[in-house]
Amino acid sequence: MALHGSISLCKVSNTVEITSLFGGSSKLLHLPKSYPIHCNIASGNNTFGFTPLKLHNKGSRLSPCRVKREDSNQTANIESIPVDENMLKQDLKAAIHEENYMEAAKIRDILKELQEDNKASVLSANTRFYQAFRNGDLAEMESLWSRSGNPCCVHPEAKGITGYDAVMESWEVVWMDYEFPLLIELKDVEVYVRGEVGYVTCMEFVKTKGSSSWGAQFVSNVFEKIDGQWFMCIHHASPVDI
Repeated sequence: MALHGSISLCKVSNTVEITSLFGGSSKLLHLPKSYPIHCNIASGNNTFGFTPLKLHNKGSRLSPCRVKREDSNQTANIESIPVDENMLKQDLKAAIHEENYMEAAKIRDILKELQEDNKASVLSANTRFYQAFRNGDLAEMESLWSRSGNPCCVHPEAKGITGYDAVMESWEVVWMDYEFPLLIELKDVEVYVRGEVGYVTCMEFVKTKGSSSWGAQFVSNVFEKIDGQWFMCIHHASPVDI
């Protein structure tokens, strides 16, 4: 029977206490200072050893979090370790206030790398969106959009459509008379990330089969981070004369 648990590390400058659930019971671990992470573990064995997230000597990259069974040499990589950016920013302020500039430099490196990782993830989500668009893949399009809040889609020369179900229906209508795959090219792609929100701006050029001309739009694609994954919440395409 597989046993599950969760581990949380907090505060850069202090010894932390980590509570992990093993088969429904709590196990309290005392570890030296580590950067804030959260990860999930699962194993068929009750006894675990935990190696926390730590900095390499240069402080510029993070080593992987692993769970190790004490009765074997097997280790399991944690696929997703979302770092709490807000907590890191608080720790940075604390380190500066305490004049611990070496620690502050390490945290800045982590924040910079986290920002680049988030940008890469937003660009990846944007690429998946255009793959679904290009292929008329409704199932993929459905998986890309946020189901929370009130997502909004503005197709070229059309009014805004809000609500997940209405947005999905709009893509079915848009694709109704198309033959796939479509020809889609992107230019002037820029990506920005601010905390849990990221957005991509670009020029979008679309050409359907049988057409001799390209349709050009300036596009803003907005994504929100939910449970560690980026989902589209706004697509706005404005026609541009070329």
